[in-house]
Amino acid sequence: MATDFPRTIAGLVRGAVPLHGRRLAPMPPPDAAVLGHLPPMRTDPLNFLARMVVTHGDRGIVRLRFGHTIAHLMLDPAYAQHVMQENNKNYTKQTRGFEVIRLILGNGLLTSEGAFWRKQRKIAQPAFHKKRIDSFGEVMVRAALELSENWSRRVSHDPTLDIASEMMRLALRIVGETLLSTDVSKDSDSVGEALNVLLEEANDRIVQILLLPLELPTPRNFRLLKHVNEINSVVDRVIRERRGMANKPNDLLTMLMETRDEETGEGMNDRQLRDEVLTIFLAGHETTATNLGWTFYLLSKHPEVEKRLRQELREVLGGRPPTPADLPNLNYLRMVIQESMRIFPPAWMISRSPTEDDEVGGYFIPKDTFVFVSPYATHRHPKYWPNPEGFMPERFADPKDYELPRFKYFPFGGGPRICIGNGFAMMESQLVLATLLQHWRADLAPGHRVEPAPLITLRPRHGIRMTLSRA
Repeated sequence: MATDFPRTIAGLVRGAVPLHGRRLAPMPPPDAAVLGHLPPMRTDPLNFLARMVVTHGDRGIVRLRFGHTIAHLMLDPAYAQHVMQENNKNYTKQTRGFEVIRLILGNGLLTSEGAFWRKQRKIAQPAFHKKRIDSFGEVMVRAALELSENWSRRVSHDPTLDIASEMMRLALRIVGETLLSTDVSKDSDSVGEALNVLLEEANDRIVQILLLPLELPTPRNFRLLKHVNEINSVVDRVIRERRGMANKPNDLLTMLMETRDEETGEGMNDRQLRDEVLTIFLAGHETTATNLGWTFYLLSKHPEVEKRLRQELREVLGGRPPTPADLPNLNYLRMVIQESMRIFPPAWMISRSPTEDDEVGGYFIPKDTFVFVSPYATHRHPKYWPNPEGFMPERFADPKDYELPRFKYFPFGGGPRICIGNGFAMMESQLVLATLLQHWRADLAPGHRVEPAPLITLRPRHGIRMTLSRA
């Protein structure tokens, strides 16, 4: 997730002084005497990460100082794999970033740990099996076709729209219908506005040196709680309506409601249900929608890629709506989406905290400090990605070229905590793009500035204004 910074000075100094004789990772000159590397990480983290890849990519690891905090940024795939997979039990989510995310999502699959997380993951896993995901394809395509019809009504009087917002609304509808059997379209604007505020507020709280308790009656705390309550009310309504149904649909929400603890026989209370639904409801649509928006943007900037993609769609589909069965034949479509996630990974930064001292690449990693693993940075490592800033879908033609070494490419995370919905997200992105691109061409609006905003996810800061025309 997003970057992770100081909690309290007392709790961080412990990790700032290594044991005698331990080999320390290289540290670039601090940008500020007191705050160390914190200023560039607060003001322009993406450029800072790109600079670290250039200056320390050959070492694979860099030691950073944020005030009295010591943190390590893992740049090499092998070091990322150590943290996320090989020694994952030593690296917890007890970090500032996840503390803030818990304010929004509660203790669901994304934020929970240990035995509780394993139990919840086991419950949710069947909803994401491939056969079940394939059954969602019809809903995804239908929603995309209805969006296309809506664009047809709008384009005659105003062909310019924010493709990022359009994809957010579409993805919210899809996740509601497929996993919760609920049409939340009427809530999309209010949920979208609340989510925008929450992401901004959450990011600000992550980078604050002194984090004020949420209980303090400050204007910003009131604002944060107001929008948390707005989203909670939507989810509470869905749960309340579901409990009142005599014949419940066979979806994830029903599965979560009907599961029972093997030892106690107890089911989830409404708070536990809300946390899990929120995680799927919000995190499940945010990352996919963000990827779709960036893909439209990249295609508009690279007409030769768009031309080849449209040719594949014509040859495979011949103008008809796509189905999950078509996806194995839409190889270039897959490559385009994978390359889009390489350049703009929605989960651009992942934070962990070691519970015990560790050694990575021969370098000492003290316990109770922080470790960052960044898909954004590693996806730009020139040792593994020639011309790393170039949009080149052909990189993904052969799985051996991007699957090895492990964690060279990890837009969905990795190890035991890999995103449970990665297959769902990939299928949704492919079906939505294959549907919309057969009907529409989207060109970046003249003069519109597009830049990534590194919040909890990597959103476009000013949206993506595009002008529609018939394909």
